[in-house]
Amino acid sequence: MSYYLNSENHLDPGPIYVRENGQLHMVNLALDGVRSSLQKPRPFRLFPKGFSVELCMNREDDTAQKEKTDHFIFTYTREGNLRYSAKSLFSLVLGFISDNVDHIDSLIGFPEQIAEKLFSAAEARQKFTEPGAGLRALQKFTEAYGSLVLCSLCLRNRYLVISEKLEEIKSFRELTCLDLSCCKLGDEHELLEHLTNEALSSVTQLHLKDNCLSDAGVRKMTAPVRVMKRGLENLTLLDLSCNPEITDAGIGYLFSFRKLNCLDISGTGLKDIKAVKHKLQTHIGLVHSKVPLKEFDHSNCKTEGWADQIVLQWERVTSEAVKPRDALEPRKAAQHFCFISLQR
Repeated sequence: MSYYLNSENHLDPGPIYVRENGQLHMVNLALDGVRSSLQKPRPFRLFPKGFSVELCMNREDDTAQKEKTDHFIFTYTREGNLRYSAKSLFSLVLGFISDNVDHIDSLIGFPEQIAEKLFSAAEARQKFTEPGAGLRALQKFTEAYGSLVLCSLCLRNRYLVISEKLEEIKSFRELTCLDLSCCKLGDEHELLEHLTNEALSSVTQLHLKDNCLSDAGVRKMTAPVRVMKRGLENLTLLDLSCNPEITDAGIGYLFSFRKLNCLDISGTGLKDIKAVKHKLQTHIGLVHSKVPLKEFDHSNCKTEGWADQIVLQWERVTSEAVKPRDALEPRKAAQHFCFISLQR
């Protein structure tokens, strides 16, 4: 900021008052006399006439300019005139916290209504896509709000997303529906082991279609339920279709899922189908369905929660690298072996 003083006169010191014989008088220095207090005093000037100010802004610094305008909302009137208004203090504070969201110690006990606004503000700034910082920020939210951040996650045919964002996916807690169909995980994948974690004990629907699973993978997945009565103990729907390495022995491990209502084992390597049907009905009350169940229609699977847009961002980044399903070698038509619980 620069100043230009355009005045030929000296700075006026203003009026001077004295009290004489009980009366207040104003002294006029120019006349060296005393005027009556009844005369209206001249208004005091902070600056002399001719004083002007010119405001000079450095427009080369775009960052500084952005910081100045970030506190305002700019709109246009119907006449095309630019109008601006100051943002609320809440908006300014929310923006500052979202810019530094990864430095928050904990959000436990923080009101969820405000937390959702904070999550949206951080998402708009793409804070969750930053390496390291994004994971730390996401963990703070999932630790405090669980299923509100994400209650249903569909990663069907998104094996590259799983590879790139495995730690972020593992941070989601209290999921009720998880679709990992066509991801070629195999028996030794880290995510398969994560399914037995207590953080996912809330899962009631699990889709593992076409994941190169064998009896060993099923045994590992069911071990916590069989041995310690924890893990996927609340599972009501399970899709193991198109895993030809799962045999009659692997189906036996599923008897520990006492709450299971729907099971799809189409395209598995069953040998004695009649015996498997009988065991499923005897142990957990499932009967064979002659038609595919609508519960296994993958078109109904959705990603739901605060973080649904974040998952979509991950999918867009990796979509170009994912091979179309039509490009893969077509599978032979398999019999449908869907089971549904008996009516009690």
